[in-house]
Amino acid sequence: MKLAVTGATGFIGSRLAVKSVEQGHSVVLLGKVNTPLEEQRRRDLHDQGLTVIEAGLDETEKIAQLVQGCDVVFHLAAAQHEASAPDQRFWDVNVHGTRNMLDASVSAGVQRFVHGSTIGVYGATSEGEIDEESPLRPDNIYGVTKRAGEELVLSYGGKIPVVIVRISETYGPGDGRLLKLFRGIDRRAFFIIGRGDNKHQLIYVDDLVDGLHRASQEPQAVGEILVLAGGEVLTTREMADTIAQAMDRRIPHFRAPLWPFLGFAVIMEKTLRPLGIQPPLHRRRMDFFRKSFLISQTKATELLGFKAHTSFAQGVAETLRWYKSHGYL
Repeated sequence: MKLAVTGATGFIGSRLAVKSVEQGHSVVLLGKVNTPLEEQRRRDLHDQGLTVIEAGLDETEKIAQLVQGCDVVFHLAAAQHEASAPDQRFWDVNVHGTRNMLDASVSAGVQRFVHGSTIGVYGATSEGEIDEESPLRPDNIYGVTKRAGEELVLSYGGKIPVVIVRISETYGPGDGRLLKLFRGIDRRAFFIIGRGDNKHQLIYVDDLVDGLHRASQEPQAVGEILVLAGGEVLTTREMADTIAQAMDRRIPHFRAPLWPFLGFAVIMEKTLRPLGIQPPLHRRRMDFFRKSFLISQTKATELLGFKAHTSFAQGVAETLRWYKSHGYL
């Protein structure tokens, strides 16, 4: 098949592109390069013989060219970790940009539109197990606009076959988010903030790519919302200890209270964000220590035959190998 991937210089998009080519698909890519890590991913894709069309989701002519002749569109581009950006930036990319992608895909006769969403639409935490029917309570502009993007995608269901995939915390080779955690542990500068017992259900990027491919192919997935997560449930402390063990490090038993850091994050956001300055500490960064999820995989298993196979220890070893090989550690 011919596949189009947006957000191709992002962590998930770049990995999806490489794995799709390995499976024999033809791939066209759209992305932007705003950070050194995105440039690194672009170079890695180039080394694989892949070219990224550098354009934003507001460049409708380039989008139309991208999806021409494509069977499937994987729409993964999003405004996400941009704490210094105004709220309108998130609406422009996550909603209006998604509409541009949908319109272009409809015009091009794309056979399936797979929309990458997030478990962030559920909010900060939830009692019990979360599934596709759980209430949505997004607590930041990213989650709010991703929920609006989901609603928009579903409204196009009569024009084009759509699937929405809510993605859990994802890690693996190429990830920049957990790099901060690996570096902190490596430098013996990381410590637990809060109790460290909040739950994570991370998914290794190659397992996620498998789920995305299944969502693009299974007839039963059309019109559905599916949550993809890993099979292990880990506390923040267990996550950190697993990474530390792989790096021959130890996490100090000292724990700092959460509320001073959270309060300081709010102050920094309110002070620096209006000036267009990225706060070194913000509430979304503190989510790592406070958000807690237990995610059902029943629907993904039944409709897609999906199961995550990579243990966190295995995934950490592969991620650590990639960081070292690229000079990040």
